Amino acid sequence: MTEPIVQLKNLSKTIKNKKIIDNVNLDLYPGTITGFLGPNGAGKTTTIRMIVGLMKPTSGDIIINGHDLNRQYEEAISQVGVIVENPEMYKFLSGYKNLEHFARMHKNITKERIDEVIQQMGLENRIHEKVSTYSLGMRQRLGLAQALLHRPNFLILDEPTNGLDPAGIHEFRNYLRFIAEQEGVAILVSSHLLAEMELMCDRIAVIQAGKIIDIRELQQQETATHYVLEAVDADTALHDLQIEFTKVNDQYILAITKQEVPTLIANLVAKGIAIYSISMQHTTLEDEFLALTGGGAIV
Repeated sequence: MTEPIVQLKNLSKTIKNKKIIDNVNLDLYPGTITGFLGPNGAGKTTTIRMIVGLMKPTSGDIIINGHDLNRQYEEAISQVGVIVENPEMYKFLSGYKNLEHFARMHKNITKERIDEVIQQMGLENRIHEKVSTYSLGMRQRLGLAQALLHRPNFLILDEPTNGLDPAGIHEFRNYLRFIAEQEGVAILVSSHLLAEMELMCDRIAVIQAGKIIDIRELQQQETATHYVLEAVDADTALHDLQIEFTKVNDQYILAITKQEVPTLIANLVAKGIAIYSISMQHTTLEDEFLALTGGGAIV
């Protein structure tokens, strides 16, 4: 099994005698985009601050690339890239000058590496123009290029698509997927846009009241699912057929598989049940999040 790039081990944080983060355990793997979700005050921002060294944990360990963040800060943080909402740039400088300036803060970033990330982010046509002339989407791409300059293998993105239009979000998502798959980077994304997280992420970790309450892969279930049947007075027939269901008005939510649908319809018709429609019920990430957290607001 692939070794995790980042490990949070029994991570806790207490502030003013209140436990904000409570025994959090989370592994982040190369080539994987993990969404970090939580209601207001769940502890998401506090966790991110501890991961990047802006806040010390009360107890527990943060291991990045095999280095303990608390005891080997420079070694651990050297392979971390961060984008928090809208990246701050020197707007009076060109995109290229911004990257050159950032490159001086790290060791051994060559001109070739700068040119490489410019090409990866599709910025070559505008890179020598002032950042003040860039759209928000272009500034986000420049911020991503900056975060990738030193070849991090762990990238943290906090609300990275804030303010982007649908085309910009789609474009940004494609860049993240390229970085994860081609560069083998572990990516942690925090966002309140659940529909976008569902498209962007491979897995999600849900935090509530300082605890990780769920970690799951985001993949389509190929067998078990639910169907919505619109029919009149089908209760008795469904009981006779031993079909598990929940009724809402004239709609029946059925716990059946795709393969069982034709047989079910034939049996209901044979029993004289009038069927108006039957369709697959898609459970979204939003549905699952609300079910897990009891409808808490999202930060």
